[in-house]
Amino acid sequence: MKVAVVGLGYVGTVTAACLAANGHDVWGVDVDAAKVAEIQAGRSPVAEPGLDAIVAGCIAGGTLHATTSTAEAISGAELSLVCVGTPSTQRGGTDLSFIGRAVTDIVAALRAGRPPAGGRHSVVIRSTVPPGTVDTVVSPALADGLGGLPLRVGAAMCPEFLREGSGVADFYAPPMIVVGTADPAVAAAVTELFGFLDQPVQAVEVRTAEALKYACNAFHATKVSFANELARLFRHLDVDARAVMELFCRDQVLNISPTYLRPGFAFGGSCLPKDLRSLLHLARQSGADMPLLAGTLATNELVISEVVERVLACDARVVALLGLSFKSNTDDLRESPNVELAERLIGKGFEVRIYDQVVNPAALIGANRRYVESKLPHLGRLLLREPAEALRAADVAVVSTSAPAVLAALEQAAPRHVIDLSGRLGSAVEALPGYQGIGW
Repeated sequence: MKVAVVGLGYVGTVTAACLAANGHDVWGVDVDAAKVAEIQAGRSPVAEPGLDAIVAGCIAGGTLHATTSTAEAISGAELSLVCVGTPSTQRGGTDLSFIGRAVTDIVAALRAGRPPAGGRHSVVIRSTVPPGTVDTVVSPALADGLGGLPLRVGAAMCPEFLREGSGVADFYAPPMIVVGTADPAVAAAVTELFGFLDQPVQAVEVRTAEALKYACNAFHATKVSFANELARLFRHLDVDARAVMELFCRDQVLNISPTYLRPGFAFGGSCLPKDLRSLLHLARQSGADMPLLAGTLATNELVISEVVERVLACDARVVALLGLSFKSNTDDLRESPNVELAERLIGKGFEVRIYDQVVNPAALIGANRRYVESKLPHLGRLLLREPAEALRAADVAVVSTSAPAVLAALEQAAPRHVIDLSGRLGSAVEALPGYQGIGW
């Protein structure tokens, strides 16, 4: 393919050189003449291990070109990759002016230049942009600027996962290749572009692809801050945080794994809230600030409060709470967010009917029994034997369990409102008119 790469910074230069090294005819374009001159001379304009040799080889082999002319780069190209900067504004937003300028230049070049083979061009955003950018900025600019031309142009988002200092290695071994687009032809073009990599291309919704890079970077930042925050406390307790985290990372079932990384309801149970509070207490005693972990408790509280607000917005009086324990397949009610939710809804004057396939009030003992008696002293009266009983005459179903009996009862009853706290209720329940997910 002939490919134009707009923007020759770290991402653009690595992308252009590696694509050119694998058979594509790549034209890099940048407004900075110094960057262009470096590539034309067979050198990388950015410091990246191994990149100078790749650039030199591709320039010598004629597969990599650099220019300040977007028209020259775009002429006859089947695909353009936009790799320009998206810096922060003074208020912390994203400055999309370079994206807008790049798209405007691409439109002008497509109108003036030689059309690509097959009469189709794909504009693929590689820069990190807020969800909605392709739909509200890129696609309208393409439609307005190219209207009436016998040229089919589609847009997509294809986030990059390149770390400075290991960009070439990351390019050849990406964790995933994702293209967000509503146009199957654009998805096919991106699949062809990266066909030499041993990684399938996953086609998703545009905004999913745009949001993905933010989710990744936010998690990376959180991991760094998490380790540093624990170290800030542990050094006061004569603990080597390096040894703790080395052992911590060996757990690839719960710690370094997909476990818990699903949107859903608040955490609870007998361990997580208690141990977080204990860590924060130790921090206060030691004079160590731990805002990340303090914020974890605060954001957990917001999840519960938001569900209460959702129920209040439903203009309902009878609520079926399907699932009471802090997670499925246990009768542990200690610090269950579902118990807290039930208590708050009762306090707001709702009639709450509860079903949980495991919880039996008569069988609760010890701290578990004492906790629920302090929160829901009339649990025996509120708890029903079948989900259908709980749903009878209920205006709202708040669901945290995906037990088959619950799903069948929901489909049968079809309450006016269903608030899904688990994300695992399945397509039949999600198709109900009143369905809404807690975070989706």
